[in-house]
Amino acid sequence: MAIQSAFVQNFMTANPVTAKPLDSVETVLKLLEEQHISGLPVVNDNNEVVGVVSETDLLFKERPIRMPLYLTFLGSVIYLESLDKFEQQLKKSLGMLVQDVMTPEPINISVDAPISEAASLMLDKQINRLPVVDQDNKLIGILTRSDLMRVLRLDAAR
Repeated sequence: MAIQSAFVQNFMTANPVTAKPLDSVETVLKLLEEQHISGLPVVNDNNEVVGVVSETDLLFKERPIRMPLYLTFLGSVIYLESLDKFEQQLKKSLGMLVQDVMTPEPINISVDAPISEAASLMLDKQINRLPVVDQDNKLIGILTRSDLMRVLRLDAAR
């Protein structure tokens, strides 16, 4: 099967391990370790993807908090960096729940999308996994870089 004619549905992992926004970070750490995975989709009660949590998100808890750069001028503070970004980093560093540390509004892909589209998304957006959703935005699978490597191995073996 050439990569140009391969589709997400043929290489995704169906019914992936998931987390809920109100799950504890400790629960997710255990899941990642037990399942030997580096990230997973976060779904709401309707099985809609609301985020992705990965090892990178969890590493923020161990990273020292860096204050945004600022200047003082005539008694005023002028921030040179976004306070929103600092606030998000602080929330991830102190977060105890998945909703605090996850990456919200992740990039999803349709089950019938070509593998080439998934590869482009992962490369362009520098992401390692894509939640696979149906037409109602319900999670039905996950596609990872490892899955794409399997496509390449199969293609090379031909």
